Amino acid sequence: MTTGDNSPVPDFLSRLRVDGRTFVVAGAGVGMGRMTSHALVQAGAKTVVCVDVDADRAAEIAAEIGPAGVAWVGDVTTREGAAKLAADAEAINGRIDGLVDIVGMARWESILDMTDETFDWEIDICLRHAFLLSQAFGRLMSKSGGGTMVFIASVSGFTAAPMHAAYGAAKAGLMAWVQTLAIELGGFGIRANAVAPGTILSPRMEAVFNDEQRALNAGNAPLQKMGATSDIASAALFFSSDMSAYVTGRTLVVDGGVDAKFPYPVTL
Repeated sequence: MTTGDNSPVPDFLSRLRVDGRTFVVAGAGVGMGRMTSHALVQAGAKTVVCVDVDADRAAEIAAEIGPAGVAWVGDVTTREGAAKLAADAEAINGRIDGLVDIVGMARWESILDMTDETFDWEIDICLRHAFLLSQAFGRLMSKSGGGTMVFIASVSGFTAAPMHAAYGAAKAGLMAWVQTLAIELGGFGIRANAVAPGTILSPRMEAVFNDEQRALNAGNAPLQKMGATSDIASAALFFSSDMSAYVTGRTLVVDGGVDAKFPYPVTL
């Protein structure tokens, strides 16, 4: 206590704990999803339902994180898949405390050459499935006293997305979706936020980047390095925990400072 302030000081570290809670990580088998699963378990999660369309990946990450891991295999981009996941996850511990949705992927095509199939695919895998999951889990959380939802967006939703325009448009829509989700569901004690990664050295990027591309992307960031999947998992843990208890409807950019750069050539 200090003069003029007798408010109690909370245990701030405990706010980052998620002890006894049940989480669902959609897209858990690799990269950001794998790291997020580990982050939640290390913070005390009782159960992490590890969701992937690939049975081997789902089983491997569930085993890797230990007794808290539960593998679930299915396609959450369909209404049937999203509904089944919500029902199965709820049956494990009687409630769901948090959802982290990492499902999404970009195809690289010019606007003039882009097919209807690519455009529709991007909207489905990056935006429509988020509608399905947030509806299914929102109904569960609204009955059980609340929870958290975290969605992985992209910096491509903030600026131009050359050669992957449909992906950028879908991610922009996802961030708008999260804002409205937060407003509509806030009264039920549900918080919804998003993380917007920049260039992250995920297993997928490691497979396609050569040394020159890695150096170029690292040098483009004020921090002079590329992001790691653990950086995105850290942001997801923040939004999933009580450390962010009064934060909802926000998108946190994790890009090493790239979006803060002056966009014009410096001529001084």
